[in-house]
Amino acid sequence: MSIARICSRAACHRPAVSTLTYVYADSTCVLGPLATYAEPHCYDLCADHADRLTAPNGWEVIRLAPDPAAAGPSSDDLEALANAVREAARPLPPRDTGRPGSTTPGAPVEVARRGHLRMLQDPSNTQTPRTTEG
Repeated sequence: MSIARICSRAACHRPAVSTLTYVYADSTCVLGPLATYAEPHCYDLCADHADRLTAPNGWEVIRLAPDPAAAGPSSDDLEALANAVREAARPLPPRDTGRPGSTTPGAPVEVARRGHLRMLQDPSNTQTPRTTEG
């Protein structure tokens, strides 16, 4: 499955590069850079269809030229990505949930995990937990 958005025109499968929106109150079409998110009342167009766009009689077309400096990732984007990765990698502090394995004194302690299954040890039992192969 491709995550790239394609042109909204029928039978066109080229990648979208521009977004077209209509302002009906002003009889205006606005064609600008590809929007960050696909909106229900906007149309994504490939470069060919964006260049050939015409508006109905009495309507105005406003073409917003993309800023070439903003085309690639900026240092702010890369720094934000690095911070997000660091945040996701940071271990979560223990929290008291009141369930087994929480940090509540006297609660069972998780000693092993396999998939969604957990092996818990009763804190009053000081023996090492045993596992058996079946």
